[in-house]
Amino acid sequence: MTSARPSAAAIERLLRPRSVAVVGASPTPGALGASVIANLERSGYSGTLHLVNPKRDQIGGRRCLKSVEDLPLGVDVAVLAIPRAAVLETTRALTARQVGAAIIFSSGFAEGGEAGLAEQREIARLAAESGMVIEGPNCLGLVNYVDGIALTFVETPAVALGDRPGIGIVSQSGALAAVIGVTLMSRELGISYSISTGNEAASGTEDYVAYLLDDARTSVIGLIVEQFREPKRFLELAQRARELRKSIVLLHPGRSVAARQSAATHTGALAGDHAVMRAHVEHQGVIVAETLEEFGDILELTSRCRVSPRRGSVVLTESGAFKALTLDICEQVGLELPPLTDATAPQLRAALPDIVPASNPVDLTAQALVDPDLYRRTLAALLQDERFGTVIFGIIQTDPKTAQLKFPPIIRAITDSSPHKALIFAGLDEGAAVPAEYLRELRSLQVPYFPTPERAYRALARLIASTERHIETSPAALPRSLDLPSHGIVAEYRAKALLTVAGIPVPAGRLVSTLEEAQCAAAALGFPVVLKAQSADLPHKSDAGGVVLGLSDAPSLAQGWERLHVDIARNRPGLVLDGVLIEAMGRRGVELIIGGRHDPEWGPIVLAGFGGVQAEILQDVRLLVPDLPVKAIVDELHGLKSGALLRGFRGSPALDVVAVAEIVRRVGALLRAQPSIQEIDLNPVVVYPVGQGAVALDALMQIDQ
Repeated sequence: MTSARPSAAAIERLLRPRSVAVVGASPTPGALGASVIANLERSGYSGTLHLVNPKRDQIGGRRCLKSVEDLPLGVDVAVLAIPRAAVLETTRALTARQVGAAIIFSSGFAEGGEAGLAEQREIARLAAESGMVIEGPNCLGLVNYVDGIALTFVETPAVALGDRPGIGIVSQSGALAAVIGVTLMSRELGISYSISTGNEAASGTEDYVAYLLDDARTSVIGLIVEQFREPKRFLELAQRARELRKSIVLLHPGRSVAARQSAATHTGALAGDHAVMRAHVEHQGVIVAETLEEFGDILELTSRCRVSPRRGSVVLTESGAFKALTLDICEQVGLELPPLTDATAPQLRAALPDIVPASNPVDLTAQALVDPDLYRRTLAALLQDERFGTVIFGIIQTDPKTAQLKFPPIIRAITDSSPHKALIFAGLDEGAAVPAEYLRELRSLQVPYFPTPERAYRALARLIASTERHIETSPAALPRSLDLPSHGIVAEYRAKALLTVAGIPVPAGRLVSTLEEAQCAAAALGFPVVLKAQSADLPHKSDAGGVVLGLSDAPSLAQGWERLHVDIARNRPGLVLDGVLIEAMGRRGVELIIGGRHDPEWGPIVLAGFGGVQAEILQDVRLLVPDLPVKAIVDELHGLKSGALLRGFRGSPALDVVAVAEIVRRVGALLRAQPSIQEIDLNPVVVYPVGQGAVALDALMQIDQ
């Protein structure tokens, strides 16, 4: 994609055109050009429609132009339903006719090899020079449900947005844009615009997000993205969305290596680091869905609920066994269910029959079948309880007769309560024949309906975790004039000197060149000591015998000195050392790993977690943006799989997590202050009991000026 960005006015011409040209118009059912015309007719398009086909005088009673050169000047949008071989020359002709935008369906450009990539770049250049917006190539077009304009070859029902809240869909995948559109419409949710961006030759995801943020009819934005081409701009847009209180929900394929390789061949996207992307976008409030199903579920929650679901959920159900299942799955997905007892919930206790204890989930048993007002009384009590931000009905539906007994009193209870909290309805028995009018009534009351509670729990947990995430930042306060080498690996002793200036604790030590200097240093530091060979060309010292531990006195130090130099000469012949770093041996503690790097797309990112087996096999680490405050970092560290070790496990003392968080914060600040530092690796960082701190025993740093 070129650096020239389409203006909002140019995007407006594309999305809300007053004139459209179909290049490659056809009367043949199923042909791309015929499908576009059929969609426009079905939606009642009232603008000017031009058909271009050199072999036809008319199609469906409309006159056909022989070529693009016959178009009047200034048509808003041209839809190119033509083979790839004709696209480039047609684009040139469109720029000469001052066409505002072009939608290119054809594939085989950047995703098809070098020749296709060259043509795509030329299309982008033409767009940049002329100011014409290009959607695609390799896209399915767009649908404007606000004005009823369908510029796509996918058969599209004429469903107007009306007065419903609008979900704006922007998808690099045309197929998934169509799929999620069907999903949302089946739930009677409103779509404002559905835009398939394809290869994004000259307009991209970020351009359409910027437009939708300013669009009054769009309240939620759903993105299906395989690569952000302007990551830093997207983060700025996500921050603006948060300020405008517009939710952005993201489905981003590419967690696996195979998926990233597939994306490269699918839309011409380059493989990126999914985890780094996710850390950055979630920090700006973007809600990341794991699956297509979850994507639709979260979009429904954000679009339909009367108020945004908040922390603290309570479940109303009718089965003791399902109550236990709910506790299991909510613990698994991280959905908080504050406990209830008769003593702590007097209003609920008063509403329930004597045989039903107050608990969360609340098991109403079958009592509501004989006492339908039980739903109203229970809901009223829970709405008054400030511990709960969301109420979930987990109801057994069975058949139309049972639904007729249960749904009307539940709907009346919701209507009478005028709830100021999010309400969600979930049926336990997926596939039960529930009369459609009940679902419509629930939805008209801004209550989402889910066919299974598990789906509701997962989507709700994801949404609440996002809204509860720490957004605040911690400013860097580090010197910006550190004495950094120009490039390459920085030897440990130099790296630790820089870390010391940055306020990161390291063991006391000295760089020495002779055994005599080592003996003097050891006497000052105090035995036991460790020796480490130092050279920028020796980043992994242990592999070459360049580390000798546990030297407890002068004789053992002399023996260790000799062994180190013999091993280095044998394993790395010809290597010249800067010297040997001698340090006081640290006390035993729990080993962690802290590191950071500059991602070429997203900027600095910090990693923190458990070292050794946990890091390599269990991958018990967190990726963090570099400007989190200490409290937020502490929360993330406690969320590690082995976080119990930090809090004290089986009699061991709680560890100084705050000291670890401070090291993480300072590593992040160092990366932000010094962009030339490409990578920092502190491994291990040993943490001691609360109040005793943490220290980085080893340090690796790489510079690229």
